[in-house]
Amino acid sequence: MEQHAVRFDEQSYLRTLSNDPGVYRLVDRFGRILYVGKARSLKRRVASYFRAPEQLSPKTRALMSHAASVEVTVTPSETEALLLENNLIKEHRPRYNIVLRDDKSFPYIHVTTGDTFPRLAFHRGARRGKGRYFGPFASAGATRSTLGQLQKLFHVRQCEDSYFENRTRPCLQYQIGRCTAPCVGLIDQATYAGDVQHAIMFLEGKSERMIAELVRRMESASHELEFELAARYRDQIANLKRVQARQYVSGAKGNVDVVAARAREGIPIIELFVIRNGQSLGSRTLRPAHGADAHEEELLRAFLPQHYLSRSGRERPVPDEILLSHTVTGLDVLERAIGEQSGRRVRIRSNVRGDRARWVAMAVDNAELALQQRIASRMNLRGQFDALQELLGLEDPPTRIECFDVSHTGGESTVAACVVFGHDGARKSDYRRYNITGSKAGDDYGAMRTAIERRYSRLQKEDAMLPDLLLIDGGRGQLRQAEEVLADLQVSGIVTVGVAKGTTRKPGFEQLFLTRGVAPIVLPPDSPALHLIQRVRDEAHRFAIAGHRLRRNRSRRTSVLEQIPGIGARRRRRLLSEFGGLQGVSRAGVEDLMRVRGISRTLALAICEAFREAS
Repeated sequence: MEQHAVRFDEQSYLRTLSNDPGVYRLVDRFGRILYVGKARSLKRRVASYFRAPEQLSPKTRALMSHAASVEVTVTPSETEALLLENNLIKEHRPRYNIVLRDDKSFPYIHVTTGDTFPRLAFHRGARRGKGRYFGPFASAGATRSTLGQLQKLFHVRQCEDSYFENRTRPCLQYQIGRCTAPCVGLIDQATYAGDVQHAIMFLEGKSERMIAELVRRMESASHELEFELAARYRDQIANLKRVQARQYVSGAKGNVDVVAARAREGIPIIELFVIRNGQSLGSRTLRPAHGADAHEEELLRAFLPQHYLSRSGRERPVPDEILLSHTVTGLDVLERAIGEQSGRRVRIRSNVRGDRARWVAMAVDNAELALQQRIASRMNLRGQFDALQELLGLEDPPTRIECFDVSHTGGESTVAACVVFGHDGARKSDYRRYNITGSKAGDDYGAMRTAIERRYSRLQKEDAMLPDLLLIDGGRGQLRQAEEVLADLQVSGIVTVGVAKGTTRKPGFEQLFLTRGVAPIVLPPDSPALHLIQRVRDEAHRFAIAGHRLRRNRSRRTSVLEQIPGIGARRRRRLLSEFGGLQGVSRAGVEDLMRVRGISRTLALAICEAFREAS
């Protein structure tokens, strides 16, 4: 059941609310959701936003200054309110909520136990395939590192099935001692199955049992005078013990996630350690958005539901126990929600001792290190912004820089790109690409003009934030296009700078064009302002090239015939069959094309014209 309010009429609006649990959403005048929250009592919680401004926190005052309406949804229970809040935050990513930047699925190791000769594979996404999945690992790097160790220890194949099924001789992995070449029959199925079983035991954390079995096999091989096999088992045992010494966090067992939060100088950091069967599967550092003013407890409170509650039915790996670096009150509802979703009890604790306390301390140390690195990086970036302010003679350091670049290959598949930087570095969610179709092939000026016009006419329409500084990758010509477009759109207050490569086209010799009639500026190679400009320009260059390559590859994989209206799959097959391929169709005349069943004179003319334009 939903209730809506168009304006904040305190007296009449609050009377419509009940004391039931539910979710409320603060919305701006454009209909964008600014904040999503849950409440045990909607009436009491929403009423707290209508107090006198001096009684509100700075963040809440800023929120209420933009809010134009409130929407609420009543739920049967507080648990359902928590689930709905979590889904709405993930879907809309509101500006004033603490939102996780990294919501990717975790990687797993997939063992295809249904195959005659199973393989070990890196897997991310839904676990629908046959076989066993081990994980989750905290990062792709940790997963690939474990796969590398498994390949060295157990010699189980990791190649794709298509590659495996078409081998006629052993590959390089066999030659360097990382595979036993089951593809060409150099190992029997029973022996290979034993290697796979050992790999599974290792992934299950049963290293001690596996080592005991290998010792027994080594002694048996020695008694039977199979010394080469015994030596192999001996080396495998030694390697396993070295890996075991590196991987085990301690002698304790358990499936545990350790979550540590640190926040200082407006920088929030969350460190997640994943421990399965007493083994560390790596860590992941997350940097929440919109959490600059949050305390550690707030960060943890926002992180837990977003990370552990599923979205759209997607399964999220949940351990038996979650350890926190700080005490967070009121998590009983979250415990129940995670337990109902996972089908078992999941404990969330902060005050722990022994091995678990050491795990928490380790996570806190890593979070502190990540925070210090982030602070140092930001201080360096702030110094570059200050140097850029001094260079351009601005009253304040620019808070938002946008940069445009154009990429194409001989005029083919032209793409313009816009990247955005702020005091916290690249803002990739604001990046945009523009496919240029109206300009003449190879016309960089026209492409730049089109992209800038599309960008800033849309920002004006949406009343969105404009940059303080606009960088254009190019010389006076490209800069002039940008200035003319901004003048036509009546956009003022943006400083425009053209960044051209010097005569040698080497980094450090860039020329900066500011205004007409003024000689370009060449900064010294050690200038902090130049380093920032290079960083932003190079990112725009990378983003434009990536977009161009995607568009070019897509167009080259598409037949000219597919672009012609009226030419469907059947007519394409007839044409290709009649003329022996696409090249034959391109050389055919109108009369020749008309002899193909279903090709009228109009279609034949359209085909000839399409190939003429493509060439």
